[in-house]
Amino acid sequence: MGKLSSILNIDENEQLLRKWDDTEAAEEFAPLPSGEYVALIIAGELFNSRTKGTPGFKLTFKVLEGVHAGRQFWHDIWLTAAALPMAKRDLGGLGITELEQLERPLPSGIQCSVKLVLRREDDGSKHNKVRHFSVVRIDKSESDSFALDDTANDTATKVEDIDSDEPNR
Repeated sequence: MGKLSSILNIDENEQLLRKWDDTEAAEEFAPLPSGEYVALIIAGELFNSRTKGTPGFKLTFKVLEGVHAGRQFWHDIWLTAAALPMAKRDLGGLGITELEQLERPLPSGIQCSVKLVLRREDDGSKHNKVRHFSVVRIDKSESDSFALDDTANDTATKVEDIDSDEPNR
């Protein structure tokens, strides 16, 4: 077994020892409460589900306002034949009109209004689910690899609502 002194320098070790007794342990990270949130899309990435290997595109949102500012939640868009209508609706609202665009980073600054619900599984566990989101503004601070409709060179663009349905997997 290693020693703290082997991974911390002397100053870090002393600071850590002083703060240890005065620091409260963090609360368990629970899902966010159901409600409307203003959130920024901070990432979009291709993935396969852990259980069945279903292909999808995962959006990572970061809450911008309120007591939960800074918290993150996720929305999976399934890339299957059964889920394609919902995927095209959700992705189209983000300016994605061709599958190849999923291989490039999303434009930065996509701000959304998100309706988040709390779901309880049969085993009693809880998790968040995006029920609906709409892009309300896109801050175009840098050039985008694919941009949404640029209306009169505004620094923000409004986009239609996007509903998130549970797909058939």
